[in-house]
This record gives sequence, C-alpha cells and structure tokens, in this order.
Amino acid sequence: MPAQTSSEPRFAILIDADNISEKYIKIILDEVSNAGVATYKRIYGDWTSQRLVSWKNCLLENSIIPIQQYSYTYGKSATDSAMIIDAMDILYSGHVDGFAIVSSDSDFTRLAARLRESGMQVIGMGEQKTPEPFISACNQFKYLDLLYAAQRAEAKEEAEAEREAETAAEAPAKKKAGKGTAKKTAKDEGTAAQKKPKAKSSGVEKLADKQTAPEKAAARPKRSPGDMGGEAPLVAGTEADLGDVEFSELSRAARRRHMKRIRTAVDSVIDQFSDEEGWVFLGTIGSELPKRLPDFDVRNYGYRKLSPFLKSMGVYEFDERANASGAKAMYLRIKES
Repeated sequence: MPAQTSSEPRFAILIDADNISEKYIKIILDEVSNAGVATYKRIYGDWTSQRLVSWKNCLLENSIIPIQQYSYTYGKSATDSAMIIDAMDILYSGHVDGFAIVSSDSDFTRLAARLRESGMQVIGMGEQKTPEPFISACNQFKYLDLLYAAQRAEAKEEAEAEREAETAAEAPAKKKAGKGTAKKTAKDEGTAAQKKPKAKSSGVEKLADKQTAPEKAAARPKRSPGDMGGEAPLVAGTEADLGDVEFSELSRAARRRHMKRIRTAVDSVIDQFSDEEGWVFLGTIGSELPKRLPDFDVRNYGYRKLSPFLKSMGVYEFDERANASGAKAMYLRIKES
C-alpha cells in the first residue's frame, strides 16, 4: 500500500526496554516531535520481569504500546528479534517515512542500514555506551544521557534563579518589619550574652569552617565547549548522581579528540561550500554537519544554538550580512593564522 501524503514526516518509535531507562521517555518523544509525527509508539521487553516495573506508569501516560516478548533462553535477547521483525512489517506497510530506534545495542546496526536503503529516515537514540557502528548506520543519533543531564542542569539554574528572585522580593519586607524590634532584640541578646558563658570553638569546627569557606566563595568557571554551561560535574555517590555522564567529565585527551573530530568535519564543509573568499552560510554548516557526524548535537556541549558553539571554539571568524530580502544571515570562515 503506498504511503499517504502528509505535511510532516511520520515516524515509528521502537524502544528496546531491556537497556533504556523510562526517565528518557520525554526526551525520546520530544526529539521525534522535532522531526515529525509519531504514528507508531511501541516498546519491547519481557513485561513479566520485575526489571521493567518502572516503565508501566510511563506507558499509560504516553500511550505507548508494550509488546510482550518472553526470554526463551538466558543470555539471548529475543527482544531484538521482535523489534527487527516489527520494523520490517512497518516498513512494508508503507505508512511511515522514518524510524526512531531507541537502544544502545549494536545488534540494530544492520536494521538501521536496511531501513536507510529503503529510503527511510533513521534516528537512533541511546546512551554514550552505544557502539560506533550503530551510530554511523543512522541518519542522526541522539545521546539520551547527555540530553538528560543538560535538562537537569537547566532546571537547576532556573530553580536557583527563582529562589534568588523570591529572596530579593522578601528582603525589603523583612527589613521594614525588623526596624521596630531591632533595638529590643539587640538589648535582649546583650543581656543573654552576659549571663551565658562564651563557648570555646573546637579545633574540628575551625577546620570545617576553613574548608567550607573557599567552597562558598568559589566562582563559576568560564563557559567553554562541553562544560554544560559552567555546571560542575556531578560527584559520585551524591543524591544528584543518577549515572549520567556529561561531556565535561571526560578526560582532557578524550575531549580534545572529540572536538578535533568536530572541527575536521566543519572545515570539510567550509572547503566544499565556501565562496572565493572562504565564507560559507551558517545554515549550510547546520544542514551538512549531521551528515558527516550523525551523533552531533550542540546540546551535548551545553549550547542551544550552533553559532555560539562554533564561536566558543575560537578558530572561526563570523560576518552578519543582509540578503536580498533584507533579512540578516550569518557567515563564517576559518581564521587566517
């Protein structure tokens, strides 16, 4: 049956519940919504297992259909086979334009390649542990743990800003209320201090004060690519540590290799599409970069837009121009050494 015409691409979301956490569900649905409309929403696993109990409320709230697949043999994933069979059935139905394969398992590499051979748009989603072959087989790949960590950092900043605003609003009222009682309070405290003997500070308390004072006065580090907007990396064992690994937590050598890979891809786009003076339209970079790096997403590095991320690299110069219609457009080229 031929596919019906639609203004937006239609996607089938297929989730491997065996290695994807339910905390990522909002990110999964949002990423597909950015690309098109989700017409199929299915999740695969052995729902008799206690490991998947946490998914059940999430499935009801988001209208995701659970597909039961028993584990016939220990150590063998029957879920993968069920997902692959369903994906091919959906492909031949002709009702979708693309697939979102949500898994960190390399077993779906051949499936992603086969779907692309049939003209499907394939969006892969998984954690940073996902093997490179599966990432390369997709048109785009989204790191769920990085996006989740970025959302948490943004929510934390918003909560802090709200608390600061509330504190600033309450300060004038407290100051006004305290004027009438300040003298009386000071007098009472002075009398109590005379009656009560002064307590001696122990050496442990003094040492704790010295250790905590620099921490309170520490300034936020300057923003740079991959630092999640200056957020300090999570400390293992704390309440906030949920196992999410940010780009800034990688070793310096690993970050350098990662950024070099991105710069090489950007330079290749500039070489191919630039004019005689080396300038290329920023929109061209944005459209061509994911073709060379399926897993590239500026949000992985703490940015919302491509231009601030590229500017932070410090190796490109930018020029804002007005096109024929009067609208402003951004161009960039490699800085001359």
